[in-house]
Amino acid sequence: MTYEPKTATEATAAANRDAVARYAMDDRQDFEDADRGLIARFPGPVLGADGHTIFDPDWFDYLRGEPERPDSVEPSLWRQSQLITRGGLYEVVPGLYQVRNNDIACLTVVEGEDGLVVIDCMAGVESAAQGMAMIREHVSDKPVAAVVYTHTHIDHYGGVKGVVDVADVASGKVPIIAPGTVASFDKYAIGENVVAGNAMARRASYAFGSHLGLDPHGTLSCGIGVVSTPGPTVSYISPTDGITETGSRREIAGIELEFLYAPDTEAPEEMHIWIPQLKALTCAENANHALHNIQTLRGARTRDARNFARYLDETLERWGDEAEVHYGPHTWPVWGNETITDFIASQRDTYKYVHDQALRLANKGFTPLEAAEVVALPEELGRRWFNRGYHGTLHHDVRAVFHKEIGLWDGDPVSLHPHPPVESAKRFVAMVGPDRILEEGRRAIDAADYRWAVEVLHKLVFAQPDNREARELQADAYEQMGYQAEGPQWRGIFLTAAKELRLGALPAPFTTASEDTILAMPIDILFDFVAVHVIGEKAADVDIRLNLTFTDYGETWTTWIARGVLNARKGASGNATLTVSGPKEALVGVLLKPAVAAKLADAGTVALEGDRGVLDTLGGLLDDFDPAFEIVRP
Repeated sequence: MTYEPKTATEATAAANRDAVARYAMDDRQDFEDADRGLIARFPGPVLGADGHTIFDPDWFDYLRGEPERPDSVEPSLWRQSQLITRGGLYEVVPGLYQVRNNDIACLTVVEGEDGLVVIDCMAGVESAAQGMAMIREHVSDKPVAAVVYTHTHIDHYGGVKGVVDVADVASGKVPIIAPGTVASFDKYAIGENVVAGNAMARRASYAFGSHLGLDPHGTLSCGIGVVSTPGPTVSYISPTDGITETGSRREIAGIELEFLYAPDTEAPEEMHIWIPQLKALTCAENANHALHNIQTLRGARTRDARNFARYLDETLERWGDEAEVHYGPHTWPVWGNETITDFIASQRDTYKYVHDQALRLANKGFTPLEAAEVVALPEELGRRWFNRGYHGTLHHDVRAVFHKEIGLWDGDPVSLHPHPPVESAKRFVAMVGPDRILEEGRRAIDAADYRWAVEVLHKLVFAQPDNREARELQADAYEQMGYQAEGPQWRGIFLTAAKELRLGALPAPFTTASEDTILAMPIDILFDFVAVHVIGEKAADVDIRLNLTFTDYGETWTTWIARGVLNARKGASGNATLTVSGPKEALVGVLLKPAVAAKLADAGTVALEGDRGVLDTLGGLLDDFDPAFEIVRP
């Protein structure tokens, strides 16, 4: 499908030219740091098993060198994207290496006496495998002695099967170390990405610009790494060793690792790592070359900005006097003790400022949106490149603090029980008239008041989704907002909105619910996943109960549906009318697609004892999720 975005208006071009004056564009230290220690560029693209291209460094040639910034890109974002797309294998310090920017996240490898410690594994198996091949070629062919996950997000564990053999983990030869207990890490890593995974994937396709071209009118980077592309293999291996206390240590291949446990920060389970032999520190994603999300736009649990600051300060207290390099799971390292402590302290104070000022204004009666419009970082914080809104933005982070601390209602009675968007839009259009709305939309666009244009035209699009003129006008306004956005996720959302208003909802480019993640779900999370598929109104008068024996786990669970709700608990029930026995992989299929049970039983994969009609009833209660549901139209 050919799609041609429109160009930047003169108003957008002028806004982006004017923005240059806000920034210290002559500060080139980050460019020197991003190139420091380069050993080798990527040997070529990352390919899938079927030969399709997952990542190609040549996609970003237009950002390299000293090209003139196009009018369609905000200058700060242009600079950050030039930095993000510099990639390859780097020596951070002797014994510590990173492969950066063939994936959204980095692969970090520490060379020990007789093995390698891998810290984070990228999002995709193919990119991780390319990174490990570069390590083998240019650094060391020692075996992997351990894998460390810094936190529960998919871009830090998804490539694990490109790094280590499952059998080596299962045998105990290679431990996988992660924050929290093994059960809690599994719960948050899998649960966050799967239970609400359909909604998350759809929103992520907007935020990360998955449907946009890789060019100055589309996606440049995602602010902390190169863009995710369709088709990587997302894998998962459960950790074997959990870190639940700060000060915990592990020695692997002669390398000592000391951990600071930092839960409920950028991820529900997260930890910082100190390597004393190398004087090397990582704060995982609690300190980045970007302001992070307090509430992700793709959708996840709201985070605690105060905890970001608390654990960053504790890190400075423990290791701030000794650290000589800070390496992150995204972007480039920071070298030198004074520079590191300044970097971490500035990030600490930024998150604390966002937290404290949001709540100060909440206590003065501001709503989240009102507060977000007026909170600005002090010059000492806001002028630092690493505090700019390349992942989170100040605007939506302030609103997220409200959500985290005082809930979803903004305190204004009018927003407590409003009409849903379509009903509100119909009433608005009936009152004002479609012609008047179109007229106002055109006037706002001509005046470069794009925010107002999308707001007023939204009413007409939702009341009359077939009104092509309204959709086209709103698309024009969204497009210019995207071109002016410093935050790449805001850019992705606005530009994708424009494209879908013009073309309609586009096919889902990826799903977070990969086969590996579904099969790796702890059994309790598996039942949570099935439960969100139950159509409540259909199940309201149903009363069914079945036992499931997971033969490979040696566990039996009972699950029942009554009063519209699916519940489950460990142990068999004497009241169950059907018992299904088999390996977990097969029982996942039975629970999510009950119609397959008969075929599995005929093949001897599962055993069915009792009333098979229970499965027919269950199948009739389960919903399907459209991965390309509408967002910009009703």
